[in-house]
Amino acid sequence: MSRKNLRLLKWLVLLLLVLPVAVTAQEKEGSGFTLKVLCYNLRFGELASLEQLAEFIRSENPDVVALQEVDVRTNRAIAAHQNGKDFITELGFRTGMLTAYARTIDFSGGYYGIGILSKYPFEQTRKVMLPIPEGSKEQRAVLLADVELPGGGAFTFACTHLDHSSSAVRTIQVQALDEVLKSNRLPLIIAGDFNARPDSPEIKNGMKDYLQACSDGFTFSSTDPQSKIDYIFCYPAGSWKKVEAATPRLALSDHLPVIAVVQFD
Repeated sequence: MSRKNLRLLKWLVLLLLVLPVAVTAQEKEGSGFTLKVLCYNLRFGELASLEQLAEFIRSENPDVVALQEVDVRTNRAIAAHQNGKDFITELGFRTGMLTAYARTIDFSGGYYGIGILSKYPFEQTRKVMLPIPEGSKEQRAVLLADVELPGGGAFTFACTHLDHSSSAVRTIQVQALDEVLKSNRLPLIIAGDFNARPDSPEIKNGMKDYLQACSDGFTFSSTDPQSKIDYIFCYPAGSWKKVEAATPRLALSDHLPVIAVVQFD
């Protein structure tokens, strides 16, 4: 074999060795990621122990969890078994998950707010206070966490709890929420207690640009479910796909939890 042909053969062998690696990397880059999301209003633990709540979360094995009505060192006569407890820290410890917390108001010697649990580390977290229109009952907020995934991917996970007072108040809060979420640099999931039914203006119109990833099952009350007020949404809608969704029946709170498996392409 001539030297010219030998060099050509070497180049062909090298190309065959490198090509599969290049294709694999391209497929990996475009494959996206799949996440299991859990959202649960805890009702400040009145109806269950933190051990029971943590056991339920562990049993579902979610990647991220949005929690509402999360107490930290409060003292409530109707939930005396929870007095002085730091819900978010203890749930993080008992589930083995990382934690983020946003105080919305001071309450009964401690704090009342919303929290996030995550299997994966946070790049950053931030709290944005929502408007308090006339007729509001209390301050509400959205907690956002940029989550770093194995392999270099990232997304933003947000948790919120809107005011229960009126649709008009929630409509203004959703408008502010929408502005914050759509200015975000990463693909996003928001979950929470919106205190609004699917046919309300704040959901039907205010969240129309988002993929509703949760089931249509009623979430309130846990003993006699007759309305849906808890949700999981994804943005941009066209980049996310709902894989599975469930609303388990259990009575650890006055709300039912909502669960979704979503895929980002």
